[in-house]
Amino acid sequence: MTLLPSTRSRSRRLRKALSGLGAAVVWTLAAVGLFVVVFISFTMANGNFHTVARGEAFRSAQPSPAKLERYVRDHGIRTVINLRGANPSDAWYQEEVAAADQLGLNHIDFRMSARRGITNGEALQLIEIMRDAPKPLLIHCESGADRTGLASALYAAAIAGLGEEAAERHLSIRYGHVSAPFGKGWGTTLTWERMERALGFVEG
Repeated sequence: MTLLPSTRSRSRRLRKALSGLGAAVVWTLAAVGLFVVVFISFTMANGNFHTVARGEAFRSAQPSPAKLERYVRDHGIRTVINLRGANPSDAWYQEEVAAADQLGLNHIDFRMSARRGITNGEALQLIEIMRDAPKPLLIHCESGADRTGLASALYAAAIAGLGEEAAERHLSIRYGHVSAPFGKGWGTTLTWERMERALGFVEG
């Protein structure tokens, strides 16, 4: 079948428009991806320190002794909850325990896997630990994104009573958490979804 000149012209314009649209989509996705990378990098560079419940609980990435001292000075931290678990042979753990001891802080280890998450029973145990710990407390893991996000969500919901929406915001890209299936933090997302029901939140 032979296309008329006007038909061929419209076909070329359509292909050109689709090509331009495809390029625009690619550039948009690239720009969004770059923004996310830069945003997360900036957040991590600043220690990923944020408030969970004003005057009660804060969250961060792995704190250096200097940052821990600053958090104590600025926010009156009395307890450190380390979600990476006890690692006595690692330098970061030795430094953290020594700094906590020097600053007179309570130091609590609670091992958690971001990839596997934790059981409901372990989540309830963590809630009890956070509820009983002297306040204000600092919750941290390595990056302050996944394990810390889950613990912060549990604190906000079960202890501070801030509600479901405020709690689940702690598992978001703002803190470096990416809720992608089979990603490294997916286990914490699944744990939170189970605990939402256990805490009495009803899906709309």
